[in-house]
Amino acid sequence: MLSKLIKNALKQGHTNQRALAPFMTGVRKAGLATEATFETRPYKLHRLEEAPAAQATCTRDNAILYYTQMQMIRRMESAAGNLYKEKAVRGFCHLYSGQEAICVGIKGALRPQDSVITAYRDHGWAYVMGCTVNSVMAELTGRSQGMARGKGGSMHMYTKNFYGGNGIVGAQVPVGAGVALANKYLDNNGICVALYGDGAANQGQLFEAYNMAKLMDLPAVFICENNGYGMGTSVDRASASTSYYTRGDYVPGIWIDGMDVLSVREALTFCVDYCTSGKGPLVLEVVTYRYHGHSMSDPGTSYRTRDEIQEVRQTRDPIMLFKEKIVSADLATNEELKKIDIDVRKEIDDAVKVAKTDKEIAVQELAADQDHQFTLITYKLKCGGTLYI
Repeated sequence: MLSKLIKNALKQGHTNQRALAPFMTGVRKAGLATEATFETRPYKLHRLEEAPAAQATCTRDNAILYYTQMQMIRRMESAAGNLYKEKAVRGFCHLYSGQEAICVGIKGALRPQDSVITAYRDHGWAYVMGCTVNSVMAELTGRSQGMARGKGGSMHMYTKNFYGGNGIVGAQVPVGAGVALANKYLDNNGICVALYGDGAANQGQLFEAYNMAKLMDLPAVFICENNGYGMGTSVDRASASTSYYTRGDYVPGIWIDGMDVLSVREALTFCVDYCTSGKGPLVLEVVTYRYHGHSMSDPGTSYRTRDEIQEVRQTRDPIMLFKEKIVSADLATNEELKKIDIDVRKEIDDAVKVAKTDKEIAVQELAADQDHQFTLITYKLKCGGTLYI
């Protein structure tokens, strides 16, 4: 039986979901449109008077980029699952299939100075933040071409302004508040996006982070990726309050349909403007769905039915919905999207070959990369002491 969360999301999604796909307005040159404007999905607000934009303009270039990124993540996760089954990936492996619109939409709104930190479902995030497909796949199998030279594995991927990939449930959230503090101190006008799942939403350290972020009005956006299940427990059975966007209490919040990439992008565009104007943090709830189990060791069917998963795939899949939008708006043709699918498949296949054949680092190098030349940040405290960061 569908959880209350999934029922509500499906109910909202079914209502003229595909009728929303055609563009409202468009700019056209000979042949395909160069841009189109779509309605965003309705938002819910907590302690906010103004909502993110009700319309989203998407250029042809952005349409191709977002579609390619989501397909790349979907194929990459499928390949990761296969490598795990072949025992080429050791340890834990958490797949992002079904949730692609979140990282692609958020990245579409971020600027070069903005930062991201997330939990262990991080392969797609590593990719959109700048890691190559080769480096992601090679990291999964512990090879030298991995972005962490094979030392991090599935749960610990990093690149510039992307602070992981973190294995301890919820621990990345206070770290994200710290990154936001650094952004404020350095006066670089950057925000930090800290993501966590509904399973981590009851962790005490999250509420400590909310409190500190609000006290100092940090440019932090705390995002609950609510996929309906914390491991095998539905949100209805785990949380007395499932309105995660209101959990910040004194911190304003927004509820977002995480299956619509443009709605996610517009919400984060709003967050960038809000946080950089000195108003402090925000708490977001992005409702989504994962097609696979919590991790590869979880078949994902003991606590939900296959029919439930199939229903979401057929009615709410983020790639399907976005494809329908951009094709109906003449931003792309089915033929070019098929060509993209072929190119994506080839790039993933090539990356899998690297992941299987690349060498591992030498044993002598295992203890390397333990420190870095840090820039010391100091705060002079009112009590006369000094805080070193």
